[in-house]
Amino acid sequence: MSVIERTPRIETADLTLRAPEARDAPRLAQLMNDLDIARMTSRIPHPYGIEDAEDFVVRARGVDPATDCNLLIEHEQWGVVGGLGLNTPPAAAPEVGYWIGKPWWGRGVASEALAGALAWAARDWRKRYVTAGHFADNPASGSVLIKAGFLYTGEVQWRPSLARGELVATRMMVWLA
Repeated sequence: MSVIERTPRIETADLTLRAPEARDAPRLAQLMNDLDIARMTSRIPHPYGIEDAEDFVVRARGVDPATDCNLLIEHEQWGVVGGLGLNTPPAAAPEVGYWIGKPWWGRGVASEALAGALAWAARDWRKRYVTAGHFADNPASGSVLIKAGFLYTGEVQWRPSLARGELVATRMMVWLA
């Protein structure tokens, strides 16, 4: 099994998934300070300011790349348009989560980014399965996960949404390499 020593750089047809840098903080604060985005995630608070973005960049660069990676989704024309993370809880499979800036919803960005990340996870990270969940009131995210090959497990977990300040029904899924 290979050991990943740094955050990957993943290239797809139109996207680059890469480690966040300090210079990305203003763009992240601009995109992520949108309640429609934040409320569909577990970890993005609302409001989301420059300090939140700067803290995210520091935390993202400090994770162990053998178990976790936090990537920005950068489009060749539009710049940073979203983010994707693969995080491995103790004694569990990696879990993927992502967000896309509202101007790029419905343009296939999430599907392309997820396909690239999963190919990397199987090939370089040597993961045979990855989990994901989407809030039950976010069927669009479920469609992206299905398109990437995820299957519903039948399990619903109650997961926190920082932006909502409450637990939200989350439909759990699994992807098998």
